[in-house]
Amino acid sequence: MSGSVNNSAPLLEVKNVYAGYIKDVDILQGVNFRVEAGELVTVIGPNGAGKSTLAKTIFGLLTPHTGTITFKGENIAGLKSNQIVKKGMCYVPQIANVFPSLSVEENLEMGAFVSNAPLKPVKEKIFTMFPRLSDRRRQRAGTLSGGERQMLAMGKALMLEPSLLLLDEPSAALSPILVTQVFEQIKQINQSGTAIVLVEQNARKALEMADRGYVLESGRDAISGPGQQLLTDPKVGELYLGAGKGH
Repeated sequence: MSGSVNNSAPLLEVKNVYAGYIKDVDILQGVNFRVEAGELVTVIGPNGAGKSTLAKTIFGLLTPHTGTITFKGENIAGLKSNQIVKKGMCYVPQIANVFPSLSVEENLEMGAFVSNAPLKPVKEKIFTMFPRLSDRRRQRAGTLSGGERQMLAMGKALMLEPSLLLLDEPSAALSPILVTQVFEQIKQINQSGTAIVLVEQNARKALEMADRGYVLESGRDAISGPGQQLLTDPKVGELYLGAGKGH
């Protein structure tokens, strides 16, 4: 591939990807998925559909058996996570996403482990974006509330100023008021220019703010389209937007 990036190509493109945790048992069964620069794309679907597996495969925590994953015009399938981070992608897992014994500020600094740039300006930018973290900058991360911890995990990933942020179930186990706050922060991060892949159980809230959405079903992209369109799609409504949240 030439060194020049094709500007008309998506920022991220997943084509016909098969992947799983056990040899010959694929959870992803031919997923196709793309994210344009600056977009917020939501991935919803029932438990076991492969949502988190997709995020882990994109980020190099799992290697696809078949298919390509192209980021900024380069096939990254098979690369390790630390190589992918250097290319401008960060991932916030659902659990174990902060260092509990370190302070808020130390966690942010750990987020920039591969950066040679001065940390102070980026850190201050994140404290401006997350004022609550600024108030607690010397506090140990293990003493934060669930919502604050989620904000810290996102802030830590943003220390590298990625082009793309993968968020795996950021609203899991949060109270409704904290869910609203975390979604507001996600919207703000996206509006500042960072593309986001949002893997979410809270389908309605996630689709409301998404440029586009994908419904995964049995490891395949069963339905896709603009977020607002999926919100009014009768099939999506019946399966994923009912009274329950799919937990």
